[in-house]
Amino acid sequence: MEKAIKKYFPIFALPTAIAFFIFFVAPFVLGVYLSFCKFTTITDAKVVGFENYMKIFTDETVFDPFVHSLWYTALFAVTSVILINVLAFAVALLLTKGFKGTNLFRTVFFMPNLIGGIVLGYIWQLIFNGILNKYSLTLTYHEKYGFWGLMILLLWQQVGYMMVIYIAGIQNVPGDLIEAAKIDGASKFETLKSVTIPMVMPSITICTFLTLTNGFKLFDQNLALTNGEPMRMSEMLAMNIYNTFYDRTGYEGVGQAEAVIFFILVAIISMIQLRATRSKEVQQ
Repeated sequence: MEKAIKKYFPIFALPTAIAFFIFFVAPFVLGVYLSFCKFTTITDAKVVGFENYMKIFTDETVFDPFVHSLWYTALFAVTSVILINVLAFAVALLLTKGFKGTNLFRTVFFMPNLIGGIVLGYIWQLIFNGILNKYSLTLTYHEKYGFWGLMILLLWQQVGYMMVIYIAGIQNVPGDLIEAAKIDGASKFETLKSVTIPMVMPSITICTFLTLTNGFKLFDQNLALTNGEPMRMSEMLAMNIYNTFYDRTGYEGVGQAEAVIFFILVAIISMIQLRATRSKEVQQ
């Protein structure tokens, strides 16, 4: 069996490796290169060194919106990580209790994840504006309405997906450990805290990573729901980079430089998160 796997592994792995290089590695390398260039199209790119990076920090029309969207996105990502994981874990606990209809509930909770972000954005925009209109308000009246509107949308979309991962983790907790905790007189909360959560840490690591990265790179929902209004105050970092790149002639390289900085920040934060949560995983 192992010989067959070794023999045919290159055949199956090569198409994936080629696709990965073409659609990820090559565009990433090209993007890093273009961040050091002044260009309007790829064919007329001229290397200008660190000029684009310097412009981010010296041009107030670039720096102020960039910093605001950075902090706005960071706050949104941290809040979404906490709320999504707490709700998804709570729902997963309820759906592993063995009562009737759990399969139906799992399907219903998971379905919003199958809907595209643009579609969700416009649907929830109609819902929120319909409610706020009764108070003579709209989503774009103040950035806080856009913030919590996006939060509710993301919760509705992602809780079901994370729930599935948590259910798989909870179902893999050895029953012997639960029984041993009960025999020792542990309460349900103590069993959850000292047995279930430590054993589900691999699932927590995965879900935290996914929700953290999704919170930072949110774009299509932001575009459809608020489009950054009012006055770019509800603009997430991905949209800020998009607007810098496409809405300002001659700033394409600056937008690309912002994208590289964005990538580095998210990569560092994600690595710290992975290391922190993996250190608490229990070896089974």
